[in-house]
Amino acid sequence: MANSEIYDIAIIGAGVVGCAMARRFTLDGAKTVVLEKAADVLDGASKANSAILHTGFDAPPGSLEQACMAAGYREYLDIRDSLGLPLLKSGALVLAWEGEALGKLDGLVAKAHQNGVKDVARLGVEEIRKREPALAPHLLGGFEIPGEYLIDPWASAHAYLLQAMANGAKLMRGAEVLSGAYDGALWALSLPAGEVRAKRVINCGGLYGDIIDQRLLGESRFTIHPRKGQFLVFDKAASGLLGATVLPVPTKITKGVVLFRTIFGNLAVGPTAEPQTSRSHAGTSREALQELRAKGIEMLPKLADFEVVATYAGLRPATEFQDYQIMAEPSRAYVSVGGIRSTGLSAALGIAAHVARLNSGAALSGAPISAPICPAPDRLSNYHPRDWQRPDHGGIICHCEQVTKREIEAALNGPMPPATLQGLKRRTRVTMGRCQGFNCLGALAALTRGRLDPPIGEEDV
Repeated sequence: MANSEIYDIAIIGAGVVGCAMARRFTLDGAKTVVLEKAADVLDGASKANSAILHTGFDAPPGSLEQACMAAGYREYLDIRDSLGLPLLKSGALVLAWEGEALGKLDGLVAKAHQNGVKDVARLGVEEIRKREPALAPHLLGGFEIPGEYLIDPWASAHAYLLQAMANGAKLMRGAEVLSGAYDGALWALSLPAGEVRAKRVINCGGLYGDIIDQRLLGESRFTIHPRKGQFLVFDKAASGLLGATVLPVPTKITKGVVLFRTIFGNLAVGPTAEPQTSRSHAGTSREALQELRAKGIEMLPKLADFEVVATYAGLRPATEFQDYQIMAEPSRAYVSVGGIRSTGLSAALGIAAHVARLNSGAALSGAPISAPICPAPDRLSNYHPRDWQRPDHGGIICHCEQVTKREIEAALNGPMPPATLQGLKRRTRVTMGRCQGFNCLGALAALTRGRLDPPIGEEDV
């Protein structure tokens, strides 16, 4: 692949942070390229999370994580209408189920106020029960965070990148960065199919961020220690048990097991927090899932009456440091964005704005785009209008998730078509419902013939 173009910015990694970064720099006027080693975007840490827009109430005060979460939260609310992003205000409750956790509540409320989340307030047990009558009787106390929302994690990241592409950015998939050299003016990045040249590089490599640093700089200031989180998804009928997201009192290691509705109409429990060495294996285990189910039922006893319809697991790129590891190397025109753990979905827009400030002295090829093109939104939220409710949709292919033929064809023929079944799932939710594709894979295989690699029926779905 001969590539004579010179980009202002090369972003390595198309997870949610890389997608937000592409949007920010493109709208600022940069000629931008996104390099993703996988066949599809959101194929690493960003493919599995709890899909909650967090206020950052419990982030370490004064930390970079807290600042990016607060900024990302505000910008998400600012842009969500223009990008057609679904948003459901659920609020959240931090609950104490035993004495030690109860003793930490006042300190957490004070931390939230220090972080600028002023509407966080203690609630009595009776008031909590009045709001959430299905909670277990051994509840001791808690507080509310009214500003927590449910969002669609994939549609959000897709919208960031699609807006970047609609306004001039380029996405290259199957483009692993193998090595690179900086000559004082340009980076030359070696890919499997050729070379890309750029004036500046931003490493958003997620689970491989330290490896990219090593390949390009010869060193990394952090080491990724993958942490696996497993989740259970209950049948949609279970979502009626709960209004607010239920959060535990967090520890230094993890935010703990959360009970949360999804914007797709389910109720989920998770995640676990399991250190591991593999950066790619995110399998589930029967024992861990049984423990999650028991934990969920312990907090919400009526969950025992509902079936688990899906399980999933994701990896978080934890490091030896508690805070984000975002470091600029001005002499080498390079920024490393590392250690973006479970809060990356909420913080992504804020991280992008922070990195843009780090690069504020760099000359860009174009002027800021004051009236950017906005891509057509995905319509996947069960709490908002869906495509199946509109005429001429071509029929419903996936009845569990009410996915239409028109939605599938729009994804396949769009500006960023999926290359894999997993990518199509993230764009449409097809096969992600109660039957897990049992009833729709035949029709889906016919619709996608010649479009996915491997074809449906030749992979583990």
